[in-house]
Amino acid sequence: MTDIFDVIADGTRRDILQLLLRRSSDGENGTSVSQIVSELGASQPTVSKHLKVLREAELVSVREDGQRRFYSIEVGPLEAVDDWLVPFLVDAFGDAAPEIDFSFPPLPESATHAAEVVGRAAASAKHVVTTALKRLGA
Repeated sequence: MTDIFDVIADGTRRDILQLLLRRSSDGENGTSVSQIVSELGASQPTVSKHLKVLREAELVSVREDGQRRFYSIEVGPLEAVDDWLVPFLVDAFGDAAPEIDFSFPPLPESATHAAEVVGRAAASAKHVVTTALKRLGA
């Protein structure tokens, strides 16, 4: 199996994942290759190459409708990235981490989902701004 970190290291693949995440949070049931090509401004062969890597890493799923293919994000494999990052985030708070009270009652499922959507949107917005600033040379 491909190392998830190698897969998400590529900026174009991250852009594709963010596009699919944004579209899924908008309620769309898959995004066509032509839509991805159009929104990213990349060539169709380039997008197809990256979608193949994402498919092999199980980060996207594909639904066929005639000759068209619709892609959706699969966030499950990204849990490995999350699990790897958590110790670094806890260590970043140093001695403050043991003082945190984690005894809050669990959130309702709808609130948990809303928090995930907001978190992903914030991460996506940060990436979009960072990418735009890099392209502008700032």
